[in-house]
Amino acid sequence: MTATLPARPTEHVAPPAAQAPKRKPRHTPRVRVQRTILTVTVVAIVLVQVYPLVWLLLTSFRTAADFAGGNPFALPSEWTLDNYARAFSTGNLGLNIVNSLIVTLGSSALIVIAGMMAAYALQVLGFRFSGLVRGLFLLGIIVPVQIALVPLFIDYSQVGLLDTHLSMIIPLAAFALPMAVYLFSSFYEYIPREMYEAASLDGAGPYRIFGQITFPLSVNTIITVVLVNSIFIWNDFIFANTFVLSDGLKTIPLGLQNYIGAMGNTDWTATFAAVCVTVTPLLLVFLVLNKAMISGLESGATKG
Repeated sequence: MTATLPARPTEHVAPPAAQAPKRKPRHTPRVRVQRTILTVTVVAIVLVQVYPLVWLLLTSFRTAADFAGGNPFALPSEWTLDNYARAFSTGNLGLNIVNSLIVTLGSSALIVIAGMMAAYALQVLGFRFSGLVRGLFLLGIIVPVQIALVPLFIDYSQVGLLDTHLSMIIPLAAFALPMAVYLFSSFYEYIPREMYEAASLDGAGPYRIFGQITFPLSVNTIITVVLVNSIFIWNDFIFANTFVLSDGLKTIPLGLQNYIGAMGNTDWTATFAAVCVTVTPLLLVFLVLNKAMISGLESGATKG
């Protein structure tokens, strides 16, 4: 005889309860007032920052007579490109841009190379009294540049560096190095030590670890350091005015003095056109690399 197994009772699965639609959180009047104040503040700050640039651009297309006799804050009554042609013919604007580009690129390269290597030695490799050395680097942030002008001028005149590009590149890089070391050191704290240990077990030395691990991970911080320092280097006046003696090595801030004529008469419209030409490259680079710069600041400056 065949034994018949009793049938298992059918389990009734309860249908899932219908989920109530999520309600959007209602903002209280206090939250709405705070958001309104924040929005108005941000818009006001943007207007304060953007309006001078817009006014500068519009004035660069204004005729000299319109700028002198008309309302300087109104739209140009007559548009012209003669200001840009006069900006290049009156002064050595092209040569000034080339000199500023050489100084900016040279100083930025020196800042990145020296800053990365110093931070790598202090934070990753480590050695005795590395904390003291890091503190000495950070002390350089509070040193004013004015106290180095006379000693550097004397030293440059003795070693033959006066009136050269290096006379501007060296001090600009030196005074920007403490902040670069701080940013790179703070970022290197985020890199896991296990990554370095694994590379060491695979036979990688410190130079290989730096080239294949540390350097590729530091791209955003490099962009941040370059952009932050390039703004000040591009607009530097004090070192260029002290160490540059010939017209052939003048940078943009010094070159703008060429638009001041006899008896202090200034060709303002040509000056504004020259300023627009020199400011545009920095604005374009900043807009393109804005996200990388913010990422580098967040990863390199929030810890340490």
